[in-house]
Amino acid sequence: MASPRRLHLFDLDGTLIRGSAAAVEISRQLGLSAEIAELERDFAARGLAADEFAVRARELWAELTAVHVSAAFKGAPWLTGIREVWADIRKQGDYCAVISLSPDFFVSRLLDWGAHAAHGSRWPVLPFTEPIDRTGILNPAAKVKITNRLCAEFGVGLDDCVAYGDSMSDADLFAMVPRAVAVNADHHLAGLATHAYAGGDLREAYELVRLQR
Repeated sequence: MASPRRLHLFDLDGTLIRGSAAAVEISRQLGLSAEIAELERDFAARGLAADEFAVRARELWAELTAVHVSAAFKGAPWLTGIREVWADIRKQGDYCAVISLSPDFFVSRLLDWGAHAAHGSRWPVLPFTEPIDRTGILNPAAKVKITNRLCAEFGVGLDDCVAYGDSMSDADLFAMVPRAVAVNADHHLAGLATHAYAGGDLREAYELVRLQR
């Protein structure tokens, strides 16, 4: 009897991008590193809601273009081995998806690396002429809803999901799947992860769960 297919769910900020985030890398291209650092602190330590973060970031990024986004994506400190891991997941007949609170115009670029799906917060088209639609900005609870939707789409059960994340925004998802890998994670995932990895190579994190069915 064939093993059931699995769905691997990857966070982006702090997970696939080590020690940084899409917003940080985008802001660096605009010379706004200090400003986004303050906004990140408000989000991580002071309870700033994800939609309010997006509204304020949109104000900072008034001059943002696709050229900036391309440079930010190319220059981000990605873990090594991402394409190789996703190629192996596909070879196994399994699925891989990215779910991130970051802007969809950044997250969607990972489809070219081999992800079956890439979900980010819905932002206006670049260059910006429209404001943020708060209803399109994802929050941690949305990761669970999207996971359920992906399970239905791919014909996979929650019991066959594996999550990879690093912080509080991944806690709800970690709590609902049987296998979860904390990747360079903070204390918010303590007790929720079944595996932990610290390092710079996604292949090593993936190997912790690769053969587990």
